[in-house]
Amino acid sequence: MKNRIIVLSVLLCAAIHCGAQHKFTIGGYGEAVYSYNFYSDSPRRFLDPATYSYDKVGGYGRFDLPHVVIMMGYDFGRGWSMGTEIEFEHGGVEAAIELEDDEAIEIEQEIERGGEVALEQFWLQKSFCPEANIMAGMLIVPMGLTNGHHLPTEFFTVYRAEGENTIMPCTWHQIGVSFWGRTAHWRYEAMLLPGLNNRMFKNSTWIKTGAASAYEYTVGNEFAGVLRVDNYSVPGLRMGLSAYLGGTDNDAYPTSNRTALKGLLCIGSFDFEYKGYNVVARGNFDYGHLGNADGISSRNRSNSRKFLPSTYVGMAALAGGIEAGYDVFSLLPKRPADMKLYLFGRYEYYDCYVPPTDTATKYNWSDRNRVAFGINYYPIKDIVIKAEYSHRFYKAPYNNEPSFNIGIAYSGFFKR
Repeated sequence: MKNRIIVLSVLLCAAIHCGAQHKFTIGGYGEAVYSYNFYSDSPRRFLDPATYSYDKVGGYGRFDLPHVVIMMGYDFGRGWSMGTEIEFEHGGVEAAIELEDDEAIEIEQEIERGGEVALEQFWLQKSFCPEANIMAGMLIVPMGLTNGHHLPTEFFTVYRAEGENTIMPCTWHQIGVSFWGRTAHWRYEAMLLPGLNNRMFKNSTWIKTGAASAYEYTVGNEFAGVLRVDNYSVPGLRMGLSAYLGGTDNDAYPTSNRTALKGLLCIGSFDFEYKGYNVVARGNFDYGHLGNADGISSRNRSNSRKFLPSTYVGMAALAGGIEAGYDVFSLLPKRPADMKLYLFGRYEYYDCYVPPTDTATKYNWSDRNRVAFGINYYPIKDIVIKAEYSHRFYKAPYNNEPSFNIGIAYSGFFKR
């Protein structure tokens, strides 16, 4: 018995010692939203705007769980660490096999709720020093403002910024290798990843769905690179530049379906965030160009295969936006330090379809302005209650699209 006690004591001491060196973290974020849209939800509202105006068909409300995420990390020691992020979008997918008593006792498989479940991040990292780190695995692609700052406490609107979320994957994650580092005033990241599949491009979302794969793996016959640089020289201000360059052809499966259709994709982005004097301001501008968009459009339009889009794709797309909020609780003489109430406004413009040729059809519904204003109330640091009124403006003859959104969200670590 005494020997057993000694062994257990040694093991306990070893466990405590390892726990001090090897750090496990777990956290996450989640959003629950109610929206009422003062416009028709019909997919035909752009084909026949007069028939689907609000005064004729009314609007619609919806409840949503945009994102619920579990994040876990572990520090193995000696510079090695890992991280993973599992995301449930719009409530995940609820599938069940049920015994239907009122249908001749049939056994049925049913999908009871829509949504997606995705492994959004899984990486291993070796840190040599703060200025030099290498990561490999499923990584966030550091393009634009939203992909790098997508937690619900990092933007004012109830949903993520509409422009970037329309024209690019968001949150954009792919398997790749990244080399990054941070100094006092600079952060850089260079990433190598698979190219996008241009068979998945379409006029309403440009390249957004190009990172998706219906197979158990991502076809990787083309490669792409991303470079991002952030500067922190001015107190309270971060400014970032990011660029993407990659091929988008030959990423079809099986190999007999490959074509010689070349389409070089280039994207450039500038974004910033300022925090100071009880003000938070953020902004971004993104512009992208797709080579041989007319050829890709022609091929995609003739495509009749299931699960693939059959639309034109633009030669270019762009998105720009700015938002600013002021903490009115800062005017109070006494309040808890982490309790805040931001009044905010946001403006953004984006166009998801710039025609590839002068003879191609221009869809005026792709050209949008959007304004939003509302509140963000933080009872404590990691919880926010949001409410906003937004208005999406279109060129004639399309109907404008106002909406009201309210949501509650959290973001934080439970153990670190």
